[in-house]
Amino acid sequence: MRIVIALGGNALLRRGEPMTADNQRVNVKIAAEQIAKVAPGNELVIAHGNGPQVGLLALQGAAYDASNPYPLDVLGAETEGMIGYMIEQEMGNLLPFEVPFATILTQVEVDGKDPAFQKPTKPIGPVYPKEEAERLAKDKGWHIAPDGDKFRRVVASPRPKRIFEIRPVKWLLEKGTIVICAGGGGIPTMYDETGKKLSGVEAVIDKDLCSSLLAQELNADLLVIATDVNAAFIDWGKPTQKGIAEAHPDELERLGFAAGSMGPKVQAASEFAQATGKVAVIGSLADIEAIVQGKAGTRVSTAKPGLSYY
Repeated sequence: MRIVIALGGNALLRRGEPMTADNQRVNVKIAAEQIAKVAPGNELVIAHGNGPQVGLLALQGAAYDASNPYPLDVLGAETEGMIGYMIEQEMGNLLPFEVPFATILTQVEVDGKDPAFQKPTKPIGPVYPKEEAERLAKDKGWHIAPDGDKFRRVVASPRPKRIFEIRPVKWLLEKGTIVICAGGGGIPTMYDETGKKLSGVEAVIDKDLCSSLLAQELNADLLVIATDVNAAFIDWGKPTQKGIAEAHPDELERLGFAAGSMGPKVQAASEFAQATGKVAVIGSLADIEAIVQGKAGTRVSTAKPGLSYY
């Protein structure tokens, strides 16, 4: 199969843990161990989130007073290189030497008139207690939003329109390469009024929506959205919570999920299933092998109506 695996930024740097390179590498290794199990006989494309990482780089940049902080598109490019490097190295330590890898800096077009620029929803960076988050928002001009029982900075997250490097990705797949691309949803770019000059834009594209577009354009057989929970749940955090085993996209979208967390994952999985008639799965990073085998996660498909639960 041709499989697109989207690794969540929060799965690579877990909520509440120190955002260190060592911690990230430990989590990348967990993902690599799972992905390596499904590599034989399959074509693999790995995308990843970058919310914690790009937020950390923004904080580090803000500490340098001699110049304006680097914009989010540049920080997004930095995270593509950083995370791609770790994925390549950890995967390379597990698979035969002759398996090639390539990390592709991926520019993605967005619409400057996208309403997301007026309503930031994408969480980036670490979590903060409410009082600290409110102080930072006032001092730095941030937008903030709840994330569980804490708060995080949120930025604009426009929809991806076009993946510019889709042809090189296809060429590499045809040569048996495991490709890491569309990191952090890709580097957000848009054209000027003339439609000729491309430049970066201050935003972070949702990696799940970009991964869905990527999987559609690559004619993938399966989209895996790997996160830090083992399924999509109804009544999350309540005594009545239940994990969804299988779902038709129409039924799933009626349930309503939070815009800053599970919502984009459900939307991305539903869009892929509706556009292709194939299966998308939302599940835990640690369950990737079982997800590919059809034994774990929330499987989203148009094959049959309704919902079923674990």
